[in-house]
Amino acid sequence: MLVLILGLLLFLLPHLLRELQLRQRLLQAAPSKGAYMGGYALIVFTGLLLIIWGKSMAPFVMVWEPPFAERYVSAILMIPACILFVAGNLPMSCIRWQLRNPMLLGVFIWGLAHLWSNGDLASMLLFSSFTLWAAIKFVSLWREKESTATFELGWLARDGGAILGGALLYLILYVSHGQLFGIGLPIA
Repeated sequence: MLVLILGLLLFLLPHLLRELQLRQRLLQAAPSKGAYMGGYALIVFTGLLLIIWGKSMAPFVMVWEPPFAERYVSAILMIPACILFVAGNLPMSCIRWQLRNPMLLGVFIWGLAHLWSNGDLASMLLFSSFTLWAAIKFVSLWREKESTATFELGWLARDGGAILGGALLYLILYVSHGQLFGIGLPIA
């Protein structure tokens, strides 16, 4: 469990440097912006590897029993999570214009969906950490800047792309969840 916790700290804390008001100080202390970015990437990638390794070897400690008959709630929540995740990685769209940071909202919903269907300690630690991180980042970035863009008709096509891309991502994750993460999802 310590490896998982260390991985979460190494992955999530660098992503909170702006909110902790440390990013500018670290940038100024680094020999160059490239050195800062390289160190940042190395720490975050190490954290990601430790999260994967730590989750795979964490002991199974049941904290609560998820409602088996209502696991479909997670599947339904994952649809908007995937759409928002894709929308956050596309150029400006109406979704992105309205939400400013749709990917963070998608990560938040992803975390809630997985907390609903996973009651073991390691899963709760993993998904609650990402859910809390996404909530902090979303609120912080929402308050920080107003969108100065004005609505353009072309954005609707990008929204369509986000919806189609999110649906495709959802389908791929749903069908291959067992192969990717070791926990198969029911097809029917």
